[in-house]
Amino acid sequence: MSVFQTIRNAFSSTNPSNPNAIRVPLTLHAPAGGVPITLRTMSLEDAATWNDLYSQNSDWLKPWASGDPMHGPSFTFNQWVQRQRRDEQQGTGVIFLIEYQMRVVGKISLGAIAYGSMRTGVVGYWVAQEVAGRGIAPMALAMLADWAIADPTGPKLHRLEIAILPNNERSLAVVRKVGARHEGPRPGYIYVDGQWRTHETFSLLAEDMGQGFAARLISRLSRLS
Repeated sequence: MSVFQTIRNAFSSTNPSNPNAIRVPLTLHAPAGGVPITLRTMSLEDAATWNDLYSQNSDWLKPWASGDPMHGPSFTFNQWVQRQRRDEQQGTGVIFLIEYQMRVVGKISLGAIAYGSMRTGVVGYWVAQEVAGRGIAPMALAMLADWAIADPTGPKLHRLEIAILPNNERSLAVVRKVGARHEGPRPGYIYVDGQWRTHETFSLLAEDMGQGFAARLISRLSRLS
């Protein structure tokens, strides 16, 4: 596999009655030659780190941040982590922190997972402004795709979807680097910054991964260097 994983079983949240349950904590390491990042699931101990990171990047993220048009109740960090554990136990979603140079610099999520005849999920990601442009987001996306589609510990999906605002040039560059398929616009798709916004949608399919999305990304970058 192009991504190596470590699962600490002593803290596993696996629900043995649900075959789709995602085991956590889970850590994914970038393959050799890639941007040296780590993806790991959150814990309650990450509260201060997360709050500081999000606060420092709130203005940077505001134009792209989705919200609830019904203005439902907000979650505390502890409630958010507890919700993540429930999603993992049900196999419907997982959120990873992105670590770079021993610091948390962003997150990437896989949600709205559907099984049966679809086997699909929706991906979202962001990295801190101070590390943007270093290849962190493309590597995180490629690693997540390899795990979600082909890794024995992943949900074994067929398709990942990424929806991006048309003016988010940095995020558009990420999916292009990873080789995602452009599927076209979806009008009024997601509620962002106070209004329903049209998004450009992209997909990563199992039949497109070859030896792995991360391996292909590393090969592409090596040719350009």
